[in-house]
Amino acid sequence: MKQKKSPLRKCTGCGEMKSKVELVRVVRSNEGQFSMDFVGKKAGRGAYICKNIDCLLKAEKTRGLERSFKMAVSKEIYEELKQAFNYEQ
Repeated sequence: MKQKKSPLRKCTGCGEMKSKVELVRVVRSNEGQFSMDFVGKKAGRGAYICKNIDCLLKAEKTRGLERSFKMAVSKEIYEELKQAFNYEQ
């Protein structure tokens, strides 16, 4: 039986190409609302980030999500992602 290929996506933090299932999708809806999509099925423009706090911090520092969405991303979105990754400073 032929195995199904897993699509590759680029992490906005580290810039590495990884399997879609290894990444978390951040979605911007048509109304401009941001949300996290762990399944990969929500409607809207998406950007991917590794399930790694180092990649999230790097994406925040280099404004990776802002470049992907071509608009400003609020600090609350980054804080929500940090909480999802169980990050504490």
